[in-house]
Amino acid sequence: MGSVPNQGLASDTTAHMVVCGDDGLAHRLAAELRGVYGEQVTLVVPPSERTERPPVVGRARAASAALLDRMVSAAVNRAGGGAGAGGEPAGSVRVVEAAEATEAKLAEAGVERADALALVYDDDETNIRAALTARRLNPRLRLVLRLYNRRLGQHIEELLDQAATLATGVGDAGLDASTTVLSDADTAAPALAATAVVGTTKVVQTDGLLLRAVERPPLRPGQSPPSGLATLAVLSSNDPAVADGSDGNGEQGPLLLPDAAAVREARGRGTVVLEQVSYAGPSMPSTGGGRGLVPSFGSLFSRRLRWSLAGLVGCVAALAVALTVVTGEHPLYATYMTLLDLFAINEPALHQNLARQILQLLSGLMGLLLLPVLLAAVLEALGTFRTASALRKPPRGLGGHVVLLGLGKIGTRVLTRLRELNIPVVCVEADPDARGLATARRLRVPVVLGDVTQEGVLEAAKIHRAHALLAVTSADTTNLEAALYARSVRPDLRVVLRLYDDDFATAVYRTLRAAHPHASTRSRSVTHLAAPAFAGAMMGRQILGAIPVERRVLLFAAVDVAGHPQLEDKTVGDAFRPGSWRVLALDRTPREERREEPAAEESYEDNRAGDGASGWEWDLPDTHVLQRNDRVVLAATRRGLAELLGRRSRERAGA
Repeated sequence: MGSVPNQGLASDTTAHMVVCGDDGLAHRLAAELRGVYGEQVTLVVPPSERTERPPVVGRARAASAALLDRMVSAAVNRAGGGAGAGGEPAGSVRVVEAAEATEAKLAEAGVERADALALVYDDDETNIRAALTARRLNPRLRLVLRLYNRRLGQHIEELLDQAATLATGVGDAGLDASTTVLSDADTAAPALAATAVVGTTKVVQTDGLLLRAVERPPLRPGQSPPSGLATLAVLSSNDPAVADGSDGNGEQGPLLLPDAAAVREARGRGTVVLEQVSYAGPSMPSTGGGRGLVPSFGSLFSRRLRWSLAGLVGCVAALAVALTVVTGEHPLYATYMTLLDLFAINEPALHQNLARQILQLLSGLMGLLLLPVLLAAVLEALGTFRTASALRKPPRGLGGHVVLLGLGKIGTRVLTRLRELNIPVVCVEADPDARGLATARRLRVPVVLGDVTQEGVLEAAKIHRAHALLAVTSADTTNLEAALYARSVRPDLRVVLRLYDDDFATAVYRTLRAAHPHASTRSRSVTHLAAPAFAGAMMGRQILGAIPVERRVLLFAAVDVAGHPQLEDKTVGDAFRPGSWRVLALDRTPREERREEPAAEESYEDNRAGDGASGWEWDLPDTHVLQRNDRVVLAATRRGLAELLGRRSRERAGA
């Protein structure tokens, strides 16, 4: 792999940032830090012959250096500035080739003098090992780790932060050596799940909060806008089928964080509005019975069998009432005698009146009918318990569901999000040992095992009656082939593709839109969605999540007002910078009780059950003055957060 030209890289004593990884996220993150924030970056990647890259159309035509430069240009363009913007050139990137992030290679990359280190290898163990080594080399280093295991990540955060405190002798309040554990899967899953469903809100989770943003169609003449906390963006088109920045149309691109005047002027264009900021929906319903290995009582027996049992119980009750009338016995005694007759263990009604004999014969007949019903109940119950741990098949008559292609890291998280939103899902997976199959089994989600490129697999997933196709495998060509085949079966199907390469996404989007102008096509890149959150964490901000607006990204961050002249002693209205950042909420929690790290990796159920949202005040008046000790939630563009941080300005002032 050839090194990117240093472009005037400062001396080794200059503060810089280090990114270590073995896939596209490392390159995208380095481009984000260089192009958006103007940072000096050292990129540690495996040698070119060993680098594992996602399948991308045309990948053989570009070397890694050219790819990185192209990412930087794209990041700068999307951020609205960069080299030559405001007179500040973009940062530079130095590439170090290393198969693993060993102590020697980390030292060569300058970890001892670095401000932040991002470890974004695809393997959790590799990231943890390198993080422990880096913390020993530089106790004041800000660490950002990519871990898929949520619970392990929480323990690693505590361990590394404690090690930094003991090594430096500085308390948490005065130490900037924080450790942040993020997952590209968790960062991108809410956006991918939301994109697959029309009208489903885009979701960002944090500290027990559930931020939701929803796309609204253009207002009709005379129609007043519905209530909402804030308008986050104005979309590039009034047609949801073409409202996607991947078409490359820069003249009608989305307008992020517009002011009231810009919203009024943008008539005929849809908007993205922050509509709900706490969980208020129903709990996740049981799909086809209980979860896990213990099904609910209703799932043990079919509807027909339950009606049969109910009919037999009714007949027994009627016979007991008739016996009470005929014999004049107590109802409980009459019921007991009826059951004895039913099970053929009573004495024959010899030398008794005709009515009693007829009732006994009817009870015996009911007993004969009860035998096959009981046998069917036993067989159905055994079958239910046997299949509780097996993968379910799509039920007959299923429709309006989402077909999810791929149950890897990303697909598993997306599946969980879809089920949290109470959306029916059918999964398609080629690998019988995929990690997401256990989750699908636990959630009792139907799964079709097979290669999606083979005929009949999508048909088995009921694609002809589906609401949307969400293709999130790691292979762009597989996702594209599945989308094309699904469109041949159903031309109006809503399609969401996970595509890594921006140029490829643009070409695919334009072609699908031209071939199917009335169908909705969206393309999303996991690294594109995740890189801003990782970059923000390296810059020292508490990034809560990201919401995609077409092919651009809007970030949510928790920021302490102290140290930011753009916020401190300013009113909410004065602190609003259109196109850059906007204050959304104020933390009313006492300072000593605040959580310093966002709970981005906690499970949805844990967040939903908590009361973490009670300390936040939303819909702040524009006249509210922000105090030094306040903490606020901001919606911001990447460029806006870089400007708000003021890192380079402080460095120049201290120089």
